Amino acid sequence: MSQTKVESQSVAQPRHGQIFEPASRGQLCVDGVNAQCPLQSWQVNGLEGGKFFPAAEANLHDPLAPTDAVNAQPPVDGRIASAGQAHSAVLDEQSADRWHKHPARPGQTLEFKWSYHAIHLTRRWNYFITKADWDPNRPLTRAQFEAEPFYKAELTAQPFWEHQAELTPPQPTIHQVRLPERRGYHVVLAVWEVADTGNAFYQVIDFNFI
Repeated sequence: MSQTKVESQSVAQPRHGQIFEPASRGQLCVDGVNAQCPLQSWQVNGLEGGKFFPAAEANLHDPLAPTDAVNAQPPVDGRIASAGQAHSAVLDEQSADRWHKHPARPGQTLEFKWSYHAIHLTRRWNYFITKADWDPNRPLTRAQFEAEPFYKAELTAQPFWEHQAELTPPQPTIHQVRLPERRGYHVVLAVWEVADTGNAFYQVIDFNFI
């Protein structure tokens, strides 16, 4: 866990990382584009929960790098967008018209850009998308997403304590991601998995495929 920064007298506010382009659901709350969603930047950067989504249990070893830290408890179904963080529970609201959507084309290649307030040694970034027949008026659950990521960026050096340079992501981190074939409203879930802690950082981005 990285150090925290206190921005008020009573609340310790963690800062880690987020997708800033295309703007995530949380960032659009900060920007005032998503209504009735009063979040601050520190909250969007602190969407931290157990890694290895869609795994639902803790204390699992990474099959690629078994000496990495085992995972903490991942967020439960219905709390995926907030990573189970109470300070950002508004992000778990879900309906067909609740959130602003980025226009996208099936098969389009987009740059997904991560920025970090605290850089961790990194194992991978996984990108998931909702199933073709998902129900946008029901909570985001594992069953709503494809079980396998449609895009993965992975760092293979191990053990992590001997490969700090290789496992330190660039600032910013940019992925050239080809979007799957979809129509209409869909949600992309991007998960940044850390090597030397049990956690990952969760970001959801809303798209309208036209």
